[in-house]
Amino acid sequence: MSEQVILCVDDEEMVLNSLEIQLRKQFGEKYVYEFAENAEDALEIIDELDEEGTNVLVIVSDWLMPGLKGDEFLIKVHEKFPKIVKVLLTGQADQEAVDRARDQANLHRCIHKPWSSKELIDTIKSGMGAV
Repeated sequence: MSEQVILCVDDEEMVLNSLEIQLRKQFGEKYVYEFAENAEDALEIIDELDEEGTNVLVIVSDWLMPGLKGDEFLIKVHEKFPKIVKVLLTGQADQEAVDRARDQANLHRCIHKPWSSKELIDTIKSGMGAV
């Protein structure tokens, strides 16, 4: 079985570090964890993993990032990889962006910063159960 990946995208290194700690604490080495500081890098990572035959199961993405915003990023991902579970993690997304991600990217859930570890883990688990 090929490796399965959880990808986290946020322009704040502190947020990425926090996500990594929470994910590793819950899931250990069951998944591979990838991190990107912007949507463009994340798209490259997804394409590289796809070429290797590696599945990205879940993307946890910030909304407010330089360049491509989180809803636009998740819509692009959805067009190419509709089965990836998409979670928006944000302190600043407007409702219109969240609705757009729900409608056009099949957004699984929007979590607001600051988030709880339980909320994050429960969201990821429910998303993977829905796949």
